[in-house]
Amino acid sequence: MSDEPNPTTTPEWEELLADADGIAAGYREQGWDVLVLEPIDVTPVERGDRSGLDVTIAESAYDRLEDVVGDEAVTVGDAEVYYRPSEGGDRRFALIVERDECSETAVLVPVTYVFPAARAVFEHALRESDLRVHVRPEAADEWIVFSHEEPSLFLEERDVRAWSDG
Repeated sequence: MSDEPNPTTTPEWEELLADADGIAAGYREQGWDVLVLEPIDVTPVERGDRSGLDVTIAESAYDRLEDVVGDEAVTVGDAEVYYRPSEGGDRRFALIVERDECSETAVLVPVTYVFPAARAVFEHALRESDLRVHVRPEAADEWIVFSHEEPSLFLEERDVRAWSDG
């Protein structure tokens, strides 16, 4: 167990959520439908086909997400990642914007993780060129997966360089 505070209650997390709201407002001004998720927890997992980041959200938010991605007119196939560099610590923060330009739909997913605890997940993701983000409701064993071909966008350059040198 870590003495580190819950990452979704830190000032850095609040800044990330404020950034998400600002980016969402920009999309809405352009006429996009936008869903901003507010994770309860983000955990790196490496279990067979479920390697990646587990993002836990409230049941009501998951229901809205299911409605968005279940719409036949929506095909999320593009993403932007806004990475917030750490200030010398091991905690990382990023904002993922899952996008479908045709339907002008965006889902914003803030994530955070401690790099040493997530290292194996990112090593696997870099080898496979695929970082999976599993969004799931708090009290159920189902999930929606977003896949990212550029896992390095979620890392600092020094993290990637450490693998190259090691």
